[in-house]
Amino acid sequence: MDVNATLSHCANWILQVQRADGSIPWLERGIFDPWNHTESAMALAVAGHLDAARAAYAYLGEIQRADGALPGQCGASVPMDAQNRHLVASKAKPLIDTNFTAYCALGVWHLYQLSGDRADLERFAPLVEAAMGFVLAHQSEHGEIAWRACDPGEVLADVDALRTGNCSIYKSLEAAALIRQALGRSGSIYLEARRRIGAALRHRPERFDRTWAPKSNFAMDWYYPVFCGLLGGQEARAHLLARRGEFIDHGLGCRCVTEQPWTTVAETAELAMALIAIGEEVRAQTLLSWCAPLRDDRGGFAMGWQSKEQIVWPDERPSWTAAAFVLALDAVHEITPANRVLCGRLIPDAATAPMTAQG
Repeated sequence: MDVNATLSHCANWILQVQRADGSIPWLERGIFDPWNHTESAMALAVAGHLDAARAAYAYLGEIQRADGALPGQCGASVPMDAQNRHLVASKAKPLIDTNFTAYCALGVWHLYQLSGDRADLERFAPLVEAAMGFVLAHQSEHGEIAWRACDPGEVLADVDALRTGNCSIYKSLEAAALIRQALGRSGSIYLEARRRIGAALRHRPERFDRTWAPKSNFAMDWYYPVFCGLLGGQEARAHLLARRGEFIDHGLGCRCVTEQPWTTVAETAELAMALIAIGEEVRAQTLLSWCAPLRDDRGGFAMGWQSKEQIVWPDERPSWTAAAFVLALDAVHEITPANRVLCGRLIPDAATAPMTAQG
């Protein structure tokens, strides 16, 4: 795989999807959420398109609500068309998600690692501060953060918390603290919230996925504790090793869920970054190499491969799929100074006792 050519190929596709207002939807025809938008902005920054990345973060500031939330749409619930080949983007439903909102902090910190320009932090710190205010307003006394805003008449205790979402917020809080510190302010409020999330993830598994179907079959629930830096060292190695046979299809990549023969580029790229976090560079590079056949000449990468039917499925090339691959390329090949921002822990966490086993 030609790393530079692949990076440019992916970035050019994201630029094609990005709209004049700075937003980066999943597809040219729509579906927007702030998390995947930020992922795509980070990829553009890796490829040297700093102004396009800045435009993406400026867009988040423009749509941010008074309470700090970043509105988006629930792409995961978008139906397929009658041929089961394409997402019906017009049916995406609105969503206010805490993890979607928090992720801008990691994007802004990542931008600063590439630009080295303090003005980037000063410009986007208000976006991050307001976003984190919304997120922390949804943290319970037990440490976990509810996955979405309450509906009218609903109380916070009735809203579920998602394990993967909290792992991602754990990482975003780390970035928010680093932004504050770089601007000469204390990041302690964010580090304390992060510590509490970590303690809940490790020792209170019953606080997560209470009203959803069990999610231990999802790859993200498996690798995210390592990817976000909650687990490190030998504990992280043992955690990934214990279930790699369930999720990795040799020569293809990482399955999205254990029971479906569907390997996806985004999950494979994120798993590669989790492996980088524990020093498994060779395995990470091998995983990325398996994705090469899913590179699409029209731009970006196909979302995934259905190995039972031997087809690309669905026939979509999301901006965030290309973005995840770019970020993994940077982590594996150390292309930019930001190559380790997403991989593992940047600030030590006091909650280091072993994590309670998951079913």
